[in-house]
Amino acid sequence: MEWVLAEALLSQSRDPRVLLGALCRGEASAERVETLCFLLQRLEDEEARGGGGRGAGALPEAAREVAAGYLVPLLRGLRGRPAGGSDPGPPARHRRRVLRAAGAALRSCARLAGGSQLAAALAEEALRDLLAGGPAPGAEAAVEVLAAVGPCLRPREDGPLLERVAQAALALALAADGDGGEAGPAEDAAALAAGRLLPALGQCGGAALRAVWDGLGAAGAPPGPGRVGPQLLVLSALAERLLPEPGADRDPRTREEGPDARRCWRFWRTVQAGLAQAQDALTRKRARYLLQRAVEVSAELGARCACGPQEGNGPSLFWWSEKKKDELLKFWENYILIMETLEGNQIHVIKPVLPKLNSLFEYAVSEENGNWLFHPSWHMCIYKRMFESENKILTKEGVLHFLELYETKVLPFSPEFSEFIIGPLMDALSESSLYSRSPGQLIGSGSPLGLKLQKFLVTYISLLPEEIKSSFLLKCIQKMSSRHWCAIPILFLSKALANVPRCKALGIEALLALRDVLQCTMITHQILLRGAAQCYLLQTAMNLVDVEKVSLSDISTFLMCLRQEESLGRGTSLWTELCDWLRVNENCFRRASDCSCVGLPETSSLNAYVKNLVQEYMKSPALETGENCFMPDWFEAKLVAMMVLLAVDVEGMKSQYSEKRRTQNVLRIFLDPLLESLMKLGTNAYMPLLKTDRCLQLLVKLLHTCMLKGSSTQDDEVFTLLQNFVMSTAESISEFILRRLTMNELSSNTHLSTFESLMSKCENTKKVSDLDRCHLYLMVLTELINLHLKVGWKRGNPIWRVISPLKNASIRHLQEMDHGQEPTLGTQVQRVISMAALATVCEATDRTPELQLGSLEAGPTERFLSALPLNHTLQKPHAEEESSLCEESSSSQGWGKIVAQYIHDQWVCLSFLLKKYHTLIPTSEGEILEPILPAVQMPVRTLQAALEALTVLPSDQVLPVFHCMKILVPKLLTSSESLCVESFDMAWKIISALSNTQLVFWSNLKAFVQFVFDTKVLTTAAKIKGQAYFKIKEIMYKIIEMSAIKTGVFNTLISYCCKSWIVSASNVSQVSLSTAKNYSELVLEACIFGTVFRRDQRLIQDVQTYIENLGHDCAANTVIENTKREDHYVRICAVKFLCLLDGSNMSHKLFVEDLAIKLLDKDELVSKSRTRYYVNSQQHRVKNRIWQALLVIFPRFDQNFLNRIIDKIFRAGFINNQASIKYFIEWIIILILHKFPQFLPKFWDCFSYGEENLKTSICTFLSVLSHLDIIAQNIPEKKPILKQAFIIVLQWCFSHNFSIRLYALVALKKIWSMCKTWHVEEFDALTSVIESSLSQVENMPGAGNAKKNWQRIQEHFFFETFHPLKDYCLETIFYILPRLSGLVEDEWIAIGKFTRFTDIPLDSGFQWYLSPTQLCERKPGDWAQQDIGSNSGEADDQSEWTDVQKKIIPWKNNVPDLDLELVFQDRVAKLGKSISRLIVVASLIDKPTNLGGLCRTCEVFGASALTVGSLQCTRDKQFQCLSVSAEQWLPLVEVRPPQLIDFLQQKKAEGYTVIGVEQTARSVDLTQYSFPERSLLLLGNEREGIPANLIQQLDVCVEIPQRGIIRSLNVHVSGALLIWEYTRQQLLKHGDTES
Repeated sequence: MEWVLAEALLSQSRDPRVLLGALCRGEASAERVETLCFLLQRLEDEEARGGGGRGAGALPEAAREVAAGYLVPLLRGLRGRPAGGSDPGPPARHRRRVLRAAGAALRSCARLAGGSQLAAALAEEALRDLLAGGPAPGAEAAVEVLAAVGPCLRPREDGPLLERVAQAALALALAADGDGGEAGPAEDAAALAAGRLLPALGQCGGAALRAVWDGLGAAGAPPGPGRVGPQLLVLSALAERLLPEPGADRDPRTREEGPDARRCWRFWRTVQAGLAQAQDALTRKRARYLLQRAVEVSAELGARCACGPQEGNGPSLFWWSEKKKDELLKFWENYILIMETLEGNQIHVIKPVLPKLNSLFEYAVSEENGNWLFHPSWHMCIYKRMFESENKILTKEGVLHFLELYETKVLPFSPEFSEFIIGPLMDALSESSLYSRSPGQLIGSGSPLGLKLQKFLVTYISLLPEEIKSSFLLKCIQKMSSRHWCAIPILFLSKALANVPRCKALGIEALLALRDVLQCTMITHQILLRGAAQCYLLQTAMNLVDVEKVSLSDISTFLMCLRQEESLGRGTSLWTELCDWLRVNENCFRRASDCSCVGLPETSSLNAYVKNLVQEYMKSPALETGENCFMPDWFEAKLVAMMVLLAVDVEGMKSQYSEKRRTQNVLRIFLDPLLESLMKLGTNAYMPLLKTDRCLQLLVKLLHTCMLKGSSTQDDEVFTLLQNFVMSTAESISEFILRRLTMNELSSNTHLSTFESLMSKCENTKKVSDLDRCHLYLMVLTELINLHLKVGWKRGNPIWRVISPLKNASIRHLQEMDHGQEPTLGTQVQRVISMAALATVCEATDRTPELQLGSLEAGPTERFLSALPLNHTLQKPHAEEESSLCEESSSSQGWGKIVAQYIHDQWVCLSFLLKKYHTLIPTSEGEILEPILPAVQMPVRTLQAALEALTVLPSDQVLPVFHCMKILVPKLLTSSESLCVESFDMAWKIISALSNTQLVFWSNLKAFVQFVFDTKVLTTAAKIKGQAYFKIKEIMYKIIEMSAIKTGVFNTLISYCCKSWIVSASNVSQVSLSTAKNYSELVLEACIFGTVFRRDQRLIQDVQTYIENLGHDCAANTVIENTKREDHYVRICAVKFLCLLDGSNMSHKLFVEDLAIKLLDKDELVSKSRTRYYVNSQQHRVKNRIWQALLVIFPRFDQNFLNRIIDKIFRAGFINNQASIKYFIEWIIILILHKFPQFLPKFWDCFSYGEENLKTSICTFLSVLSHLDIIAQNIPEKKPILKQAFIIVLQWCFSHNFSIRLYALVALKKIWSMCKTWHVEEFDALTSVIESSLSQVENMPGAGNAKKNWQRIQEHFFFETFHPLKDYCLETIFYILPRLSGLVEDEWIAIGKFTRFTDIPLDSGFQWYLSPTQLCERKPGDWAQQDIGSNSGEADDQSEWTDVQKKIIPWKNNVPDLDLELVFQDRVAKLGKSISRLIVVASLIDKPTNLGGLCRTCEVFGASALTVGSLQCTRDKQFQCLSVSAEQWLPLVEVRPPQLIDFLQQKKAEGYTVIGVEQTARSVDLTQYSFPERSLLLLGNEREGIPANLIQQLDVCVEIPQRGIIRSLNVHVSGALLIWEYTRQQLLKHGDTES
């Protein structure tokens, strides 16, 4: 059309100057400038053909005039004009159109003008504008000018100018944003420079191309992820020059001068960076294009080519050899296919391609010498793309594939490989979700990825060269410490490292890095996982550390980073392993110069180090004052204690078969300095205070660390020796503690003889730091009491002599404090210390019956405690003393915490008093006029004070208050119910505000449950049925609700209640369980309890189970107590409780019956729920648990009770249930009919309903009949039963439903065998018919589904193996049947958990727990579902698929489109895909799903635009789900329905044919219609189609031929059919068969 227009203009005038002049006048519209461009190009074409008849001599001058007088001023004006902002609206689009046309016209002018002077002048001016750095529109115009005139410059004469232009263009192109985001004016200018200017300069060759190439190489190292995009944009734009078109005519001389990108390592590193690191698909696409073009060029040229890496002599980054052409082409073809497939991000498409990745490794490694033929970085690009995928399933597949590399092949060593492992692989491994179980894998069997990681790391490190191994391991450990890791990844990484074979690879730097990793493990709240990771990290250190490079001091510091209460406990396998490691290497450690060996039986570096360590520890500090002496840190004492015990246990290993006295001697030598100091504590008043502190700290840590984990201390020789040593110093220590606590010496280093003199002298010298010291003394005193209790308490021992004076002195101090004076810091601290000492005495007395007097007569101590002013807060000291309080070290406590501790200690004393005199507590006040013990005999006041204390105390100090409330509430519930209810509320607020990760949560929760759900409280509340009863029920449901968030909360409640009911039941059986009946909802909720966890929660539970299954092999299992807080233990507790109930006991029987009725009601309620009911849904699980509980309590049912519930049970059989529930219902019906045949008539009635009502349930009752032999066992006369069953089954054998017929045939086969056994003569006449029928079924010809299903249903466990009586056990109910019926693994409860849960004792018939039959050996599988996926594994077994799915990635002939000026300015232009002239109008469509699907269809087939009624629809989730991001690549235009007529008329004027998709009187058959190139497709509304007023605007209506009855298609489907037909016709017209 453009040529026709130019010819028409030229035919009007013989002088082209006249035409040019006319076009240069008037407004510079896009149409005018484009017409001028067409005319100049026509004149240029005539000039080239030699047709210079039309004023040929004047053309050059005219061209110069047009350029100077019109085009250059026009471009200058466009440079200064704003571009319309970043929004490419009509002004911006118009401007760019003018720019493009003016640039093209300028090029024609330069060519028509002759010579290069005009081109050079224009280029110089445009270059100045470009370098001036003006606004983006100016740069865009300058680039257009340079792109237009650049090819007109002479390569030699204008070489410097070309070089400068190339440098400026490259700088502009590289300045673009490489993140693939939305384009702005600056990005448009950069893209224009890369897409138009640089290719144009590339045609000039020589200096310009060399300047660009040198500029790309000047960047140095390969670009990062953010800068690789612009470089690849430039490289792909110059691909024809850097990688010439294969087979094209090339000037050898020019080719020799130009660069060959294939030989440049930086080019290949940039391509690899684009493949692996680029965030946007377009950049990755450019990288693939460059790679593919390089391969094609190499194959065409055939010449040998190689490009080595920058570093070293490793394998080539790229090479070509004609001899290896076929192998190379195959390698790169597979490589590019894999990279293109990964763009789809769909695992079902990618997984079949992964075997080709294995073939890449086979091609890449030489069979001759085992070296790399291809640089391994190419393979790493594929894995990196997979690791960084948004699809986590794809990421996991990539990681697993990488970890499996060394299972089948041995790859040569490569530094790139090691760097990849430490970099991208470990980054990918930090994602916790990758460690989930595979489908069908049992809980606790371990993560497949974790196990493969361990195997891979062991294999890879074993193959590493020795000189590389150390650096690799160090970097690996440093990588682990350089980022935040979740608990699961750090656990499996640590476990993998721990299994690396022993080698001397790590030094002090790596040990420090391991210490940093240990700190990383402390972040997680998962204690077991944290402890296990610490165990594995210690094993890593023992396996890999070179002991000659580290000292024992380094080792001990490292060990201090472990938490002994979580991992390194004495007596664990890890402790033994550590001792053995120290024994083997004790003389190999790097020696410290100051270790002395004097006094030891043999020279030993470990013993010398430990002895020196103790001696250094016991030295008195150089600087110490009596007034400013703070408590030393516990770290050093902990370290010394651990090393002493390690050294002693090592010595015990060495002397295992020699004399045992050696261990005693070594321990004595180590502890001599400590024991000597402890012996002097009682007599040496001048011993430095810090030294006494350090001695006592070390004593405490020795006792704590020495305790064996997981076994008894009675047989532990070391503990016995230590105990004897400490007992020998007990008198001295106790005298010292008594003196320090009672004689006011805490802040004074001077020993004074009388308390009175000290009160006046030292009262004001007390410091807050003395409280820390006081707690240390009381801790030591508690430890001494525990030791005396272990060896046997003896009256008159040193502790006995200390308790009474300490108690009396504390009371005297508290009584003598003068309340009339202003409090000082010293008096207040003394008050707190005295109360703390008194609380310790009370606790000791409570635990030691020997310390208590036999009489309950109240003495002075009891009277004093009872009269204490409760919750009395300590007044702050004088203002001038507050400064000294603030100046104390950070180890000192704040005053608020001190006051809280004081109140806490008050309630500890009161708890002791209430417990001792609980029998004296009245049920109401007013009975005693002059109470001797006010706190005991005035309980209402005491409980009110407890409520007040709860408002004052922090959550970690409320335990003694809860203990007091436990004693008071049962006494007051009847007389002061509202006060008790208030105490429930107040306590619950404290519990609900705590997090279950806080250490105090579980102890507080346990104490709360013990006082709210105390048996006496429950009994009293149930009797009066008042506020307390309903408040307890409310709290009960709140606890259950809390359990969904805080796992283990319900466990505490149900365990306590069941235990208390069992204990009470053994004493007063009638009363206790009748009370429990009032709270049977608790047991009901426990029976059906269990939440559906999030995927991340399930993963943590799976890994915890895996660690627990390791048993003693993982020391964390020994050290950390199994709290049994899993949800399973709630049901286990309830089930074990129910198993202990006795059906002959009336209260037990009533409880069970009430529970059964509630369970059946719950089942009906769940069945009526509208919540979606599907396999393994919450509804399914709850119903499953209900019927499991009913099966457990079934033996307690009698006939009378079954009469009440039998109809409900049969009704449940009529409901459409999941398979597992169906089996349980069938089982319980069989058991009922077996035990009580009286219910058989009701059972026969179930078959009398109409067939329509029985379609979903008749199979249940037929399954019951298949076990008729069990049912009939207790029936003397079996023939009537057989006749009835036979008649019923025969009827259902003729059912229209195939499944029903199968079930009926199974039952018939069973019944007929019984008939033959019992010789039922009435059926003799039918013998031949029935046996021939059964024989025909058995020997069914062919291999169709009918025969397969008959075989499968007979082999099904419920009919072949299951025995309703023999298999009646807990294992079948809770593990075997759920497993066989397809329930999710979360619902399987292994029988081992029942035995491990010891809170509830085993019942006498423990054998009832286990299944005696072979049912446990059966594999799961439902006969009706086995066809599904039966061949799923066949395809996966193929080593490499012969054909794979390949998503079409549109690219016009695989070349980036350099023309960025399209009608629709958006990101689709960057993709360079083919765009048709089809416009789809969907403004009438309402549903987002239809619009989303149409958007996707239009984008796939290259429609030029899609119009919608509102662009807001793109934000709809349903639209986005169907469009899968197509809206980002397809121009969307908003045309509202009222604007459609104007829009259609406008498009008609532009030459479009408006086509309606509608059935009308004149509509044309789609198969007969030929679409014009410019077609507009109008789609109707989903319900109303195309309105009548719009039908009048249509040029033609097209209808889709139909053969069905329904006369309409979905609007998206209709549109898709027409869009494809249009595309098909256009492809045929243009002869283009490639998408």
